[in-house]
Amino acid sequence: MTSENDAPQPDTDTATDPSASEAHPDAIFADPRLAACYDTFDGERDDLDHYESILEELGARTVVDVGCGTGALAVRLAAAGLSVTGVDPALASLEVAHTKPGAGRVDWIHGTAVDLPALDPPLGADAAVMTGNVAQVFVTDEAWAATLTAIRAAVREGGHLVFEARRPERRAWEEWQAETAESVHEVPGLGQVRSRPTRFDVDLPLVTFADEFFFEDGSTLTSTSTLRWRSETELRDSLTAAGFAVQEIRDAPDRPGREFVVIARAA
Repeated sequence: MTSENDAPQPDTDTATDPSASEAHPDAIFADPRLAACYDTFDGERDDLDHYESILEELGARTVVDVGCGTGALAVRLAAAGLSVTGVDPALASLEVAHTKPGAGRVDWIHGTAVDLPALDPPLGADAAVMTGNVAQVFVTDEAWAATLTAIRAAVREGGHLVFEARRPERRAWEEWQAETAESVHEVPGLGQVRSRPTRFDVDLPLVTFADEFFFEDGSTLTSTSTLRWRSETELRDSLTAAGFAVQEIRDAPDRPGREFVVIARAA
């Protein structure tokens, strides 16, 4: 079931402070109208094929989707017969997730990974996953460590954590910064929505960017995000400190050479 403890919702520019993403989700996830746009703007999620394959390979039957957002992976795994818990701090995104076919098969939690160890009974999940940019929203070492420690407590001994993180050496932010064109999408229930980038700041290992969204009723919303780039060594060291052993680091089939796909075993 979904926890209804109403967390504070961010203003549209909350994430201007690089530490803000650890306290409040970005507007693209937390504002109801922007959350309703997310799946349309995000497009096909071919990357989820890889996660489903890895979980099948690991023999996982109970899975925690950390930062599940609008539930694309969670409902897909549940439809395949897995027992799935989706956790996310953005209530608006969870509300979108609730509208998807099969959403009733997922246990939805309004919160963060840090809330997982307090669940009764304990999850003892076979695996936890963080898809997309979830692993990079924890911009401080303290927030990242707390998240990994909480996930370790939520998976059984011998269970796994699977996530992706962009390789710093590929400098993906340079490609993002060059994309200045406006995009237009038809969003169900909202009509035509236009978006354009408005800000891009690089202060490594942090990259901050903002997009402005224009709606048919004349209103405008802005969402600002900050991501943290970590090296392979940093990822390995942080996982070891949290009680995981890195089992393998793979390439992402949908973005070859651009990402770490980390498979870590709960020691």
